[in-house]
Amino acid sequence: MTPQETVKYMLNQDFFSQWMGIKIIEIKDKYCLIEMPIKQEMINGLKTVHGGITFAFADSALAFSSNNSGEAAVALNCVINFTTAVRLGDTLFAESKLLTETRKTGIYDILVTNQNKDLVASFRGTVYKINKKAVDL
Repeated sequence: MTPQETVKYMLNQDFFSQWMGIKIIEIKDKYCLIEMPIKQEMINGLKTVHGGITFAFADSALAFSSNNSGEAAVALNCVINFTTAVRLGDTLFAESKLLTETRKTGIYDILVTNQNKDLVASFRGTVYKINKKAVDL
């Protein structure tokens, strides 16, 4: 399967990413760019997006980029820094790029920006390759 076919297969089974409204913009080997509109159900008591939504969005980008070569990988460690509040009506973009990898692990940087290209969060994820095919799970 191509990276695009693998991500399409994954997204078809990923009901949470579907609920979030994630759209695939670009897929390349160990890279992805995705988009998500902010919905009212994502807003917290301070009238900003719940941090867990931003984290989950970046985590989806990590999954799509780290699995699109066909080799299944799962998150080992993820760290996020929130830099700008996200509000209802915003559209977020997450760009995930591989920094480095070994036979069993990979480290990805994900930058989350809004429709104005303002950085709203930076996310670093480490994945573990589980020696299975992503489409066989």
